[in-house]
Amino acid sequence: MQGTVRTFDDETRSGSVLLDDGTELPFDAAAFDAGGLRLLRFGQRVNLALRDGRVTVVTLSTFPLPPSP
Repeated sequence: MQGTVRTFDDETRSGSVLLDDGTELPFDAAAFDAGGLRLLRFGQRVNLALRDGRVTVVTLSTFPLPPSP
């Protein structure tokens, strides 16, 4: 699944993304850390992995998502 970064706080490493249908999904530091990134910018396109309605991985759209456990 893909979305666009709406917010990102580099101190807490958390933020939110907007899906193409306009749905906003928050993500926490664990989801950010799982993607192997150092920073996100507003408007940046990202890949997302979800489990039980929660974002578990956020990474750049050019990076592959890690395999699900």
